Amino acid sequence: MATTPLLQALQGYLKVTTDRQQIVASNIANVDTPGYHTKDINFQSAMQQVMFNENDTQLGPATTDVEGLPERPDGNDVNIDRESLVLSQTQLQYQMGVQLIKEEFHRLLTAIKDGN
Repeated sequence: MATTPLLQALQGYLKVTTDRQQIVASNIANVDTPGYHTKDINFQSAMQQVMFNENDTQLGPATTDVEGLPERPDGNDVNIDRESLVLSQTQLQYQMGVQLIKEEFHRLLTAIKDGN
């Protein structure tokens, strides 16, 4: 299927936000796991990976432990408030990506109808 560079970038953007949502969900699921450390991805780095490796869909985000979070006595450092905030931000980013894709499809459809 032919695609525009913008659609490729937006597809990668949605993949990064989806991957981040999964990581946050994993953090939340492990809130009571002794010794579990909060993980996240570097959004900018993940997007650069998407942009420069556009044909390699097998690449996943590089997850890292989040530094500087206070640990509980059991060694777990998951903070539900932080994870809820990150999840909300990521959901908004995803919704924005979907809206941009809709607008790009609308632009392409208009160009096809107008013959341009």
